[in-house]
Amino acid sequence: MYRHILIPTDGSELAHKAVTHGLLLAKAVGAKITVLTVEPSFNVYDVPSSKMNQMSGAYAEYTEHAKEHAAKILSVVVDEAKAAGVSCETAQMTHDHPYEAIVVAAKERGCDLIVMASHGRSGMAAILVGSITTKVLTHTNIPVLVCH
Repeated sequence: MYRHILIPTDGSELAHKAVTHGLLLAKAVGAKITVLTVEPSFNVYDVPSSKMNQMSGAYAEYTEHAKEHAAKILSVVVDEAKAAGVSCETAQMTHDHPYEAIVVAAKERGCDLIVMASHGRSGMAAILVGSITTKVLTHTNIPVLVCH
């Protein structure tokens, strides 16, 4: 059925529910998983004006923080996959549009399913906030299993 499942996560409690579901599914069908986290690109406008003269330092600090954050998120899933006996690869990407990174990662890695969480917003909240999950659904031809 499925051989390679991509599970994007931001480390949130909601995303972890999708991770758990994806791991259980992978174990049941004998698939391997790739767990992905996407960090936003460095934004110069987020640097306090007091640190503008230290821009290279601010960039280096941001990059290190992003790597540490991703490693922390990914290590939790790697440990859970190992305990479940599921083969697990990890990926960390930097991108301003997480849905694009998810679609690209799934395609490049040959994934045949994406398992991800959704906040389940509807109506005006969905329009105003937008949804990474909705964007993934509309920009890929790979099946997407959405966990609420």
